[in-house]
Amino acid sequence: MAIALTFPDGNVKNFDDGTTVLAVAQSISVSLGKKAVAGLLDDTLIDIEAPITHDGKIAILTKDDDQALTVLRQTGAFLLAAAIHALHPDVQLGGGAATDDGFYYDTDRQGSQLTVDQLPALKAKMAELAAGSAERVVLSAADAKAQFKAQPYKLKLLAQAGDAVLAFKLGDFVDFGEGAILPSLKDVKHFDLLSVAGAYWEGKSSNPMLQRLYGTAYFKAADLEQDAKDRQEAREHDHRTIGRDLDLFFVDPKVGAGLPYWMPKGATIRRVIERYIIDKELADGYEHVYTPVLANLDLYKTSGHWDHYREDMFPPMDMGDGEMLELRPMNCPSHIQIYKHHIRSYRELPLRIAELGMMHRYEKSGALSGLQRVREMTLNDGHTFVALDQVQEEFKKILRLIMDVYADFNISDYTFRLSYRDPKNTEKYFDDDEMWNRSQTMLKGAMDDLGLDYYEAEGEAAFYGPKLDIQTKTALGNDETMSTIQLDFMLPERFELTYVGKDGQEHRPVMIHRGIVGTMERFIAYLTEIYKGAFPTWLAPTQAMLIPVNPDEQGDYVKELHDKMLKAGLRVDMDLRNEKMGYKIREAQTQKIPYTVVVGEAERANAGVSVRKYGETHTEEESTKMFIESMQAEVKNYSRDGKTKPSDVASQF
Repeated sequence: MAIALTFPDGNVKNFDDGTTVLAVAQSISVSLGKKAVAGLLDDTLIDIEAPITHDGKIAILTKDDDQALTVLRQTGAFLLAAAIHALHPDVQLGGGAATDDGFYYDTDRQGSQLTVDQLPALKAKMAELAAGSAERVVLSAADAKAQFKAQPYKLKLLAQAGDAVLAFKLGDFVDFGEGAILPSLKDVKHFDLLSVAGAYWEGKSSNPMLQRLYGTAYFKAADLEQDAKDRQEAREHDHRTIGRDLDLFFVDPKVGAGLPYWMPKGATIRRVIERYIIDKELADGYEHVYTPVLANLDLYKTSGHWDHYREDMFPPMDMGDGEMLELRPMNCPSHIQIYKHHIRSYRELPLRIAELGMMHRYEKSGALSGLQRVREMTLNDGHTFVALDQVQEEFKKILRLIMDVYADFNISDYTFRLSYRDPKNTEKYFDDDEMWNRSQTMLKGAMDDLGLDYYEAEGEAAFYGPKLDIQTKTALGNDETMSTIQLDFMLPERFELTYVGKDGQEHRPVMIHRGIVGTMERFIAYLTEIYKGAFPTWLAPTQAMLIPVNPDEQGDYVKELHDKMLKAGLRVDMDLRNEKMGYKIREAQTQKIPYTVVVGEAERANAGVSVRKYGETHTEEESTKMFIESMQAEVKNYSRDGKTKPSDVASQF
């Protein structure tokens, strides 16, 4: 029986049923047969010796193809499993796979799991095993079950496989998995084992916690070296590491995964940002409110969150009398209740309501990450209720506020994304073509009127309306949504919102959802990584550390200076320990405090200080009065150096 394979250039060629990628490559040319490392059958990666049993589109991969890196890393995962089997035969093996930046393998062992200390020995064993050759073996379902009878996780994976399994044999070790491995294990030359972490079996928190070993591999040594540099850079920027080193926050799974505890320093940063945001919004005409974190489930059924967002919501709480309470996933239904509490007139519009609103999301344990993915978060949320003819001006006002805030935080690397619905996805998005067409046209028209560059993304809208997403670059160059402005015609309709117009008749307002800096948790994670923990003076939890040369002689003067600076509104601390001064200065630098202030006998006599900025080695002599005034000015100016200018975008409208 013949099968027909279609090549990338459109040519179709017949082959015997059961032919392999290698045979197909060799039929084209001897050189391609030697270079081939795997194949793509209908865009699915298959091993070079996997039997092909049906018609399809075929592409031959060589090391020059991007997908070949996936094959290399799958081979790395196979070798890692073989090394674990060789050195730790009592370990139960789960599954392994290639990732975007490396590979992993899941393991389990009674008593004690594998640790990072075992990685060097495993790496050496992998290098030794790479000198051998892997044999491809097609196992029947029965033979596969017999082969892996002592491996319970493998048996569970086999239950999802077909009647025959392509396995890879290296010595006495046998493994299987989706995808492919390289024809020659010797090509796994430039690799490293990186870390160990917990991972739930099949990603479900109800399953056992396995130990996941991570590694990476490249075809070129230079690429592996660059990867190591990039990972080191990522570690230096990682807000989780910085948060631990500077004692900003912690998360303890024993008391609740995804529920951060803010330590005094982290709480100070958060409090400064929250006060800043509230003051900005009050000055921009917003009315700040407090609303409960719990609400009747019917509220979210009316809003549509229960239908469209249920998987991300916590289970309702039955109060025993028919009332079902829900931890809120969004603040907008609560702000709608504020609007509905009074009869509204056109004279009140635009009505701007804002809140630092706490929300809860039902995040899986495997998705949680520091402050970036949490189960409890506080959103810098706001909703404006406007008449139809006020939409564009209010949109501009909100965008101007966002740009002003960005300028104060020195955020300049961002792009605008118009996020539309996917019209084919009727389950995710509210089904009202007229509403979607009207709101998307209005949002696009507002951006065009402003003359701003943007790109369009279908399928990125909220379920109730299109939005403008402002995408910022993280410290490592990744895109992240920082701010949003969303037009909403649906919720005013669902909640029957009205206002009395000039004509004395009831009219339906348009609702605009907006978030300036997103959640406090994610925003502080972003800032921590951008600044690498060296927060500008206005944000720093401790703005200056006061150190006497001799605590016995200058201690009283330092205490007076400390009290004076506190009364001036500055956040200062003093180090009066009987330690060497050099040690105390280094510690202040390690804590990334903006100013280290040294006071000796000369400074006390002259009512002055010796000031050293973070990251610098020289000191400057200043009078106490001048130093305090310069710090106050720096805080008032949001630590701008005089070169930083307000956003050019904000000045356009």
